Amino acid sequence: MTDRQKVSSGVKFEGIVGYSRAVKIGALVFVSGTTGVDYAASSDSDVDAYSQTKRAIENISSALARVGSSLSDVVRTRVFIRPDVDWHDVARAHREAFGSVLPASTMISVGFLDPRILVEIEADAVTA
Repeated sequence: MTDRQKVSSGVKFEGIVGYSRAVKIGALVFVSGTTGVDYAASSDSDVDAYSQTKRAIENISSALARVGSSLSDVVRTRVFIRPDVDWHDVARAHREAFGSVLPASTMISVGFLDPRILVEIEADAVTA
């Protein structure tokens, strides 16, 4: 059986719900839905969709790095946005981070449990 590496960001919901920020099995890495929370400072999300998307991608990058992966290994993203968010702002931040990688991606309009959250991103990566 392949070893399973689990990454925690320390967010309280990981313990409450029972999940990991990221899981690596073999060459595959799965990153849970990640928001624009500053985990280091435990601060709330930024106020605009572009900034929240940038921060979410930084958080994804940090989780990937902890298992020896990076944004360049990402093969798929799922981007969840609130219905009232201008998707162009989210797309701009996504393109800036993944423009040369061009992962498969889906953007979906959803509601969130926390009204401060404007965007949440899942990512799958394949490492060498």
